[in-house]
Amino acid sequence: MPIKETLSVAEARRIALAAQGLGSERPAVEIRASHLDRVISRVQLHQIDSVNILARAHYLPIFSRLGTYPRELLDRNAWGKPRKLFEYWAHEASLLPLDLHPLLRWRMAQAERGERIWKGLEPFAHEKRHEAEALLRRIETEGSLAASDIAGSRGTGGWWGWSDTKCALEWLFWAGRITTATRRGNFERVYDIPERVLPESVLALPTPEAPDAHRMLIERSAAALGIATAADLRAYFRLKPADIEGRIVELVEDGILLPVRVAGWGQQAYRHHKARLPRRIAGQALLAPFDPLIWERARTERLFGIRYRLEIYTPIEKRVHGYYVLPFLVGDQIVARVDLKADRRDARLLVLNAHRENDTPDQTVDRLAHELRLMATWLGLAEVVIGDRGTMARELAAACARLGATG
Repeated sequence: MPIKETLSVAEARRIALAAQGLGSERPAVEIRASHLDRVISRVQLHQIDSVNILARAHYLPIFSRLGTYPRELLDRNAWGKPRKLFEYWAHEASLLPLDLHPLLRWRMAQAERGERIWKGLEPFAHEKRHEAEALLRRIETEGSLAASDIAGSRGTGGWWGWSDTKCALEWLFWAGRITTATRRGNFERVYDIPERVLPESVLALPTPEAPDAHRMLIERSAAALGIATAADLRAYFRLKPADIEGRIVELVEDGILLPVRVAGWGQQAYRHHKARLPRRIAGQALLAPFDPLIWERARTERLFGIRYRLEIYTPIEKRVHGYYVLPFLVGDQIVARVDLKADRRDARLLVLNAHRENDTPDQTVDRLAHELRLMATWLGLAEVVIGDRGTMARELAAACARLGATG
């Protein structure tokens, strides 16, 4: 296919940041539901993760783009009324706009057949299906239930230690037979049938054939990413190579994807036909490990020239930057990384490690101190406490002290 243009990495980076809503300064007004709606429409999904050392993963990308917004706005969209989001498997477990529901029904149908799901759930599509069906009838009759509401549901810890009850519920969820009604306690999922949770107008939407759904998902990935390789486009909604075979060619033929070359990239790239190339990128943001901009580590390296890894499962003595590390974006460069923890008991935001990247611009430390103060305020924490680990720790502590951000 003919190449439309050749771009530098810096130009590709600006396209990607603009597409993700990180190309300009945050709104200088009170954040309202309309701001949140625009972020969700642009990003398409917010990954859910169990780690809560700083804040739940789905809250953080919105803070990166909007600043100190009320988290209740997202809670209402996800689990309140009127509901605007639903939970399902997309990139991983995710919050998604309701209009994506029809585009993921092919995945629900596969799970119903026991295909492309966790191995521990497969029996509930086959020899243990009667157990899952019995739980479904109970939910239909009694109303919403969590795994903890059901006798004998306690497992041995972690999803790999789930009880049969929890596995059956998760298979029903994956198959689209039940959905998340709400979350409670320690973020436990409460299940109900879709007819009592999702709007009738959404459930009545026609179900596209799987190839059409895959094409529409790739188009949404391309809009969210701005510029991407085929592997990047596939990863956004966790599609398989076979799912996208022929779909990218169709989108190129229709002028939705524009083949481009990015200097230094070894793979063909595609630019969404509406993706902007700003002259400059303004603003700053702390980026969570599960932010869509950086969750695919190979793409992060191609765009920003840094190697970024989540070190949660790395033995402590082998960690380079820390446990829950957030890169700090200034303009179009990642200039630092901080390992953060919310000490909720003593109302402190702990900076356990602070590392400078190469060639960081002037004012990096002061801007990071301001960003940490902003995050602490958003999380309801009274002070920022800087540890002594990392190449930037001493400078950052001094900058926070000048700002009055430390206790």
